[in-house]
Amino acid sequence: MILMAAHLAAAVALLLWSVRLIRTGVERAFMPELKRRLKELSGNHLSAAAGGLLAAMAMQSSTAVVLIAAGFATSGMLTFAAALALILGADLGTALMAQVLILPVSQVIPFALLAGVLIFSKARSRRTKQLGRIIIGLALVLISLGMIRAATAPIGENEIVQAIAVYFERDLISAFALGALLAWAMHSSLAAVLTFAAFAGTGLVSLPVALALVIGANLGGALIPFGLLWSGPRPARIVALGNLLARGAATLLFLALLLLAPPTALLTTLDPAQGAIALHIALNLALLCLALPLVRPTVALMERLVPRHLESDAPSVTALDRAALDHTPLALACARRELLRMAETVQAMLVPVIHLLRAWDDEVARTIEMREQSIDRMHFETKIYVSQLREKNLSPEEEKKTLEIVTMANSLEEAGDRIAVNLVSLARKMRDEALSFSDQGLADVAHFHDQVVTNGQLALSVLTTGDVEAALQLVAEKDRLRVEEQRLQERHLKRLQERATASIETTNIHQEVLRLLKQINASLSYLAYPIAEETGDLLGSRLARPDRIEGLG
Repeated sequence: MILMAAHLAAAVALLLWSVRLIRTGVERAFMPELKRRLKELSGNHLSAAAGGLLAAMAMQSSTAVVLIAAGFATSGMLTFAAALALILGADLGTALMAQVLILPVSQVIPFALLAGVLIFSKARSRRTKQLGRIIIGLALVLISLGMIRAATAPIGENEIVQAIAVYFERDLISAFALGALLAWAMHSSLAAVLTFAAFAGTGLVSLPVALALVIGANLGGALIPFGLLWSGPRPARIVALGNLLARGAATLLFLALLLLAPPTALLTTLDPAQGAIALHIALNLALLCLALPLVRPTVALMERLVPRHLESDAPSVTALDRAALDHTPLALACARRELLRMAETVQAMLVPVIHLLRAWDDEVARTIEMREQSIDRMHFETKIYVSQLREKNLSPEEEKKTLEIVTMANSLEEAGDRIAVNLVSLARKMRDEALSFSDQGLADVAHFHDQVVTNGQLALSVLTTGDVEAALQLVAEKDRLRVEEQRLQERHLKRLQERATASIETTNIHQEVLRLLKQINASLSYLAYPIAEETGDLLGSRLARPDRIEGLG
């Protein structure tokens, strides 16, 4: 029994990792374009839902789309209602993807796995490499589902398991709660639903129990982003709570129908696994149809329920443990955790600053300036902490790491200054002089800002994981954004040639904003430099012939 349970646990673990592999590939290869397309499709609620559906199918995760939508709402790029419509479409997208993944395509697995490995290992471009990663992930999802089916067949013959299954047939509410709990614990409603469908397909659980588990997984799927976003900015909390309310109402409705009446004739004629997926699709389709016309009233209710400020009198906590100074590796880890806190604070300043360039908001400006004060404090304390650590007898490698930490802290402090001092000052000047960007100019600034925000998220990932591939991607993004900034400056000059009034009035501010955003991106990109230097992938100079420098001297 223990061996069979281990096989099942390994199969579920492979499923979770495979879904994450696909999402990572999509994020690394297509995230900037994906976010831009989502914003373009969010002009009305129906197209926003369609965009969320496609994005969730591509990323294999409605949670990822919820986080993107919450980021859009926080930065003012989307209204709360449009962000919620995006999420409702994403819920249906993951349901449809579950149907795709459960299709009997086992013959495709060897060819997909072989193709994915070849593409990943031979590709020269980053995007093609990530395409290989996505194909490998899809193949592994299919393999893991087969493993789950193979592992559950003998488990179902165990008397204890049969007794548990019989109990859940008499208590579908407990099965519903278990489904929600497992989906939350797995942090993937898609993986949970596929697992429950596999359970039903092998007879481990009956169809009513499988349906209760799937309904519960839909509630658990809404709890995941709610938990992730509840400590975030108020717009993110409004969107997350609206999604939880809508999905919670839908799941309770479907649970009531399941308790009051047995599965319909249509579901009973289907294969049990297919019946579970069919109910999953029906629930999310019904949710979209019923909730989409009500997104504005839902958001209005959430705005009343969500407080404007989280009540917290807790003092600021530092990661710089003075007691760790006698143990160098631990002290270095403490300093890196403080760097991560700095980077998170910079990102929290960067995301909403675009809102000030659209329309001035005193509360947003105050929040950014308060966070900049926190950045200054963390920067100062980190330098003092590292200087005290360097008084110890450090090895050359440890001294190098302390210097890297201080340099990265300097870079983050510089990014914070450019946001809180320079960008906020430009936004305040636009307010004082009643200036506004042209529609095209604002679209260019918002698009460029969005790319910098995406790179900020990547920088956080690099600082957290130390992933080499992500670090190299971040360094490459610095060069790409330098070219992109030049392209946008050229577009602005063309608008000046056309004598566009708004462009003429804001020309200096427009160009300065683009320049500052490029510099902020460069500061964030520096977090990847130590890793790129260790792998030998960072050039010492951009000069085509650096040897000529000596001759010029």
